[in-house]
Amino acid sequence: MKISIERGTLLKAVAQAQSVVERRNTIPILANVLIEAEGDSVQFRATDLDIEVVDKAPAQVERAGATTVAATTLHEIVRKLPDGALVTLSADAATGRLTVDAGRSNFSLATLPREDFPVMASSEYHSNFAAKAAVLRRLFDKSKFAISTEETRYYLNGVYLHVSNSAEGGKVLRAVATDGHRLARIDSELPLGAEDMPGVIVPRKTVGELRKLLDDDDMDIAVSVSETKVRFATPNITLTSKVIDGTFPDYTRVIPAGNTRRLEVDASEFAQAVDRVATVSSERSRAVKLQLEEDRLILSVNAPDSGAAEEELAVAYNDERLEIGFNAKYLLEIANQVDRENAVFMFNSSGDPTLMREGSDESAVYVVMPMRV
Repeated sequence: MKISIERGTLLKAVAQAQSVVERRNTIPILANVLIEAEGDSVQFRATDLDIEVVDKAPAQVERAGATTVAATTLHEIVRKLPDGALVTLSADAATGRLTVDAGRSNFSLATLPREDFPVMASSEYHSNFAAKAAVLRRLFDKSKFAISTEETRYYLNGVYLHVSNSAEGGKVLRAVATDGHRLARIDSELPLGAEDMPGVIVPRKTVGELRKLLDDDDMDIAVSVSETKVRFATPNITLTSKVIDGTFPDYTRVIPAGNTRRLEVDASEFAQAVDRVATVSSERSRAVKLQLEEDRLILSVNAPDSGAAEEELAVAYNDERLEIGFNAKYLLEIANQVDRENAVFMFNSSGDPTLMREGSDESAVYVVMPMRV
């Protein structure tokens, strides 16, 4: 195999591949990226056996062929090469080496045979549809903060992507994540062809890798879903992942329907005030107390070992006086999801879950459990 490729193009492809590779693994081949050159393009494939990413890039292919090389090492070399350099990759099966040439730089890297590289088995996908990158980005970006990190409740270690009924009665594509303390439920219009999609739990690592495909707002992402796998594809990159084998709990039971005490507040002012008062607390999990009175909100933190803080905000609230406490970190994360100017909080009592929306938008709903203060 011998190819020539522009350094920027190579870096982008290798960066995507090496981020999938697990740093600590017991199978040497999994540390490698599979490079396959044919026609006028080269393909870089990496896997950790749960996720597989394939990145296709244009290249001058002098000699078709394939080999595997350490992904992290190749990425580091390409990253350190000068901008605009033309990089030549030549694999020699006899010596088992891959030569990387760029200007006066020359590297010789050990390879492993391509036959040893595991390729993810193809799957019959029940559902195939296309969605705009901006739509998928919103679904995952606004829900991923609530993914649980608790390994024992593995079925919460991802985003539950499924078809559901909206409040208006139509069908929507919905993303839900929860860790038992907070919950995010995000809806978007149901794409054509997604009606019969099985509900799947997309793992945390996949959500992180997928984010790299979703920067171009107008790009159509081809989505394929089966009971065991999910695949997202752009014209150049295909990301295939196993889904979490488990049943996502009935999240509708924890979304409060009877909360009547309504607080409306400027979202960015609120987030900044929470951040400021939480500064005196040495632990990020310290409770922030919200004291609600008519058109007035007092945020306070009392940390006996380090001090106390208080801040007052002008808000829209005209219900009974209420005192309620929340984990400062959870409150901040939820407030930071608001794209609109105002956040609307709906309370019941100091012991019940609180619901938050972005203004009058019902398509993004957040729930946070209170803390004792």
